Amino acid sequence: MAQLDGTWSVKRLGGLLPPLAGMRKRIDGTRGETLVGPLHMSFEVRGNELHYRRPLNGFVDVVEAAEPDRFRGRATFHGREFGRFELRRIDV
Repeated sequence: MAQLDGTWSVKRLGGLLPPLAGMRKRIDGTRGETLVGPLHMSFEVRGNELHYRRPLNGFVDVVEAAEPDRFRGRATFHGREFGRFELRRIDV
């Protein structure tokens, strides 16, 4: 999903997600990473799903366009939703 390419801020909307202040996602083609301070968690982009790599296998973020430069997402683990979030583009 080329429209996901870029750097995104992440805002918690609900569920069991911790506060996401300072969290960002950087996406380029079929690869990306979630950045939290010094931590970088890699994922693969498959359509509108972000599939995390080891050691976070089983975690998948499912995103849908909400409006230009903004996506709504569902955080899932083995198909079960445990939280909701929003992505906002921070570079254009």
